[in-house]
Amino acid sequence: MSPTNTTPAAAALHTELASGVELWREKVHALARDIHANPELSFEEVRASAAIVELLREGGFEVETGTSGLPTAFTATVGSGELTVALCIEYDALPKIGHACGHNLIAGASIAAALALAPHADALGITLKAIGTPAEEHGGGKAIMLEAGAFDGVGLALMVHPVQDGITYNPAGTSAQAVGRYRATFTGKAAHAAAAPHLGVNAADAAVLSQVAVGLLRQQIPGDHRIAMYVAEAGHVTNIIPELAVVEFECRAFTLPEYESLLVRVRRCFEGAALATGTGLTIESTEPLYEPLSQDDDLAAHWTAAMDFFGKDTSPAAGLGGGSTDMGNVSQVIPSLHPWLSIPGADVPIHSHAFAALADTPEAYTVMFEAATALAWTTADAASNPQQRQRFIAAAYTRQD
Repeated sequence: MSPTNTTPAAAALHTELASGVELWREKVHALARDIHANPELSFEEVRASAAIVELLREGGFEVETGTSGLPTAFTATVGSGELTVALCIEYDALPKIGHACGHNLIAGASIAAALALAPHADALGITLKAIGTPAEEHGGGKAIMLEAGAFDGVGLALMVHPVQDGITYNPAGTSAQAVGRYRATFTGKAAHAAAAPHLGVNAADAAVLSQVAVGLLRQQIPGDHRIAMYVAEAGHVTNIIPELAVVEFECRAFTLPEYESLLVRVRRCFEGAALATGTGLTIESTEPLYEPLSQDDDLAAHWTAAMDFFGKDTSPAAGLGGGSTDMGNVSQVIPSLHPWLSIPGADVPIHSHAFAALADTPEAYTVMFEAATALAWTTADAASNPQQRQRFIAAAYTRQD
């Protein structure tokens, strides 16, 4: 079993790696289903993290838990080669709707690939790290871990992400948006809503005006920019003029300069609402900035060859029109691959109850194991190509103080 146009040695290795994925299929399948059945929110993935660590230890990995000071993060390592490869593992879920982004499949694909690669790490001349990265949905686990040193020395990083059916498996040229998330707090003055409303300063009014201003701004921004917001607090009873209102919001764009420009315009909407209502205003960041995603061309070519073997659509992509990932932060400083995994029959949006259900179907797990095999092949092919290997070794990440 191997993609076409490879040497006999590469073909033999591909066959062994595919067999390795099959060897661990039952246990990885059970683990992925358990993660789906027991969704845990960002930084709270205690059950998932422990179960993944246990399986990786069974597969011969040395595991450090609590990486970067995050209790549910870990780093599992095997091999001692000059080239360090990171397979990123995600396992957090969304509030109320569970694994509606398919992180159970992300975890399963990276884990199965890591277990298949482990016996070949030294022969490939790699140090293989399976890095457990919590809080992708909210919290920026990878951004925190990158800054804390978890990716120091890594020369290439890989993972996959499920999406709807019909999206090409060719990741070349695709990206994801930068996103920053913020909390705007308006401070007014409480008063009796019937006896003395004129003595109050209504913070809820400021929240309403900010929503209206942002809504009008949307007509004047590029079509691939995104603004989202909701009112987290704006009063509690009808007979008190609200003295506090809190609005959570985010801005997204495909480049950092565009993102910064958009953020300035959105902040002015909040500042104008505060000015109009006479309220105080503070705006604070609630999460690390997620940077745009950059796909490495060589890794994308290896992955696409593997997907051709599995008969997937690998036509050139027009790019994705939305979404963000903290893998973007990694990809800005380390050659990375974050391809898209189409779930057959998934004609519903991600981050929905329907998509969560489809992430736990036989069809989803079939493509998860195909992706695991493709990740293993991509890693092996990149490590075995002399020119690419040297480029990745030279690209080993070192934090800048």
